[in-house]
Amino acid sequence: MTTKGIFTAVCVVTAGLWFTGCSSPSYRGYKHGVYTLRGQTYYPMHPSEAIGFEEVGVASHYQEGNWLFPGKTAIGEKLYPNTAGAAHKTLPIPCRIRITNLENGRRTVVRVNDRGPYIEGRIVDVTAPVAKKLGFYKQGLTRVKIEVIDVGDGRYRIRSR
Repeated sequence: MTTKGIFTAVCVVTAGLWFTGCSSPSYRGYKHGVYTLRGQTYYPMHPSEAIGFEEVGVASHYQEGNWLFPGKTAIGEKLYPNTAGAAHKTLPIPCRIRITNLENGRRTVVRVNDRGPYIEGRIVDVTAPVAKKLGFYKQGLTRVKIEVIDVGDGRYRIRSR
């Protein structure tokens, strides 16, 4: 095979892998099953229990993956550097929460689609764009209040009353 033929074959295979990775996640409804990580067992709440849930604590931010090799969330969605998202240990995923930075009053609504943070004392992890919007990107941590707005997507969505 010639160099040109090898290059073409590599391009075709790479394009095929790239486009198959663009398919939608394989979850249906919500993800709220019990899971164990590093010897610790977590018991996520049922979707109907999560509506109206509020919590106050410390938020941190994270960045996973890059433009060429994005990270993946707990429900299989791609996580690019500019993706707005959040991670919580026990909320059903996906869900949407309102996060208020208690230090400066900034707030935003973000979709929880990942699990974490697994560092003691932290209640939620947000991606870098969310941390910038809330005004704590450079600090790394801040005190926040989270409020669950709705749980699920599409026909599975449960809204707060």
